[in-house]
Amino acid sequence: MVNTTLCYLERGDEYLMLHRVKKENDLNRDKWVGVGGKFEDGESPEECLLRETWEETGLVLTEYRYRGLVTFVSDRWPTEYMHLFTATEWTGEQIICSEGDLEWIKKKDLRALPMWKGDVLFLDLLEQEAPFFSLKLRYEGEELTEAALNGRKLEV
Repeated sequence: MVNTTLCYLERGDEYLMLHRVKKENDLNRDKWVGVGGKFEDGESPEECLLRETWEETGLVLTEYRYRGLVTFVSDRWPTEYMHLFTATEWTGEQIICSEGDLEWIKKKDLRALPMWKGDVLFLDLLEQEAPFFSLKLRYEGEELTEAALNGRKLEV
């Protein structure tokens, strides 16, 4: 099992997105995602969030919110527990990311970009201001085969 964080930095009607194009053997290769990464030993979700956001963007989050837990089950990769955050305030200057290209994208344009189908489900929950949620996503290869929100199956 792997624990990760994912954060969407929010600026008005835009999110800071990472186009994963720089790392070889990246399970997110060519996809658009938020920023984040794997926990280091002993880190809390918030500590991982702050470290990963700073490493990938050069920004220090000063206002952020823990929004949900997303469980990814796959026939190719270990189970992942992704701690999902949004952030609305930060300090610092944005840097060039070693893992991909950072770009501010209008929320209304996100779904036209290459992304995981399950990401659309939790982006919808974020935009609907859903209370803290648990979302389980099951993939076979890159195909979303099952989804459950707070223990209840969703149509996929």
